[in-house]
Amino acid sequence: MRHVRFRDEAGAVREGEYHDDGTVSFGGRTHALDDVEVLPPCEPSKVVCVGRNYAKHAAERNEDVPDRPLLFLKPPNAVAGHGDTVTLPREREHIEHEVEFAVVIGEQCRNVAEADAMDVVAGYTIADDVSNRDDQSREQNWVRGKAFDGACPLGPVLADPEHVDPDGASLELRVNGEVRQSSNTEHFIFDVPTLIAEITRYMTLEEGDVILTGTPEGVGPLEAGDHVEAEVEGVGTLEHDVRRD
Repeated sequence: MRHVRFRDEAGAVREGEYHDDGTVSFGGRTHALDDVEVLPPCEPSKVVCVGRNYAKHAAERNEDVPDRPLLFLKPPNAVAGHGDTVTLPREREHIEHEVEFAVVIGEQCRNVAEADAMDVVAGYTIADDVSNRDDQSREQNWVRGKAFDGACPLGPVLADPEHVDPDGASLELRVNGEVRQSSNTEHFIFDVPTLIAEITRYMTLEEGDVILTGTPEGVGPLEAGDHVEAEVEGVGTLEHDVRRD
């Protein structure tokens, strides 16, 4: 099943089921997708991101492959939803897209062993780690570069674990119909259990928290008016637009 959070015609927030025919359902009622507002599939207290988890992306950035997961954070204000318009930071020119396979945590957890890691996964979704390279290149913790408002579109659904292969899911990103990124999670340097175990050594993950597992090669610029489609096998397609402040 693919779960969807949406605001219905009456303004109520619902958690229902997403259907391939372009409808969503809750409580015995079916709604056309165009008649509701699709919301982010979860409400994370934090988004834990992984840098350089694909060797080819590290190469295109002229950076080394890390010997342990490279971690940074995006706060809740960065989360945007399917169909939203991302406003790029003012007076910043080099903003890039990064499609990512996203893991949603299903329960509060700490010190999770790799062997038990998949037990704490609620499901999977899609993210675009929108990145402000102008500031990212100048700061160590990437707050300006990665944590600005709307810098983490998520969605459109939360796919149950049994319907997605975290070790072999294809992912692709298109800008205005042009394919920019195309890869597969089989190219991860650090797989999902490794990431969960490493992250929970240092911090408690809460229900609804999200792990972004890194982006493959092909990152590129975003400009005002662009339409982005980020697709992950078994999940669907996340879409968002881009504007300048």
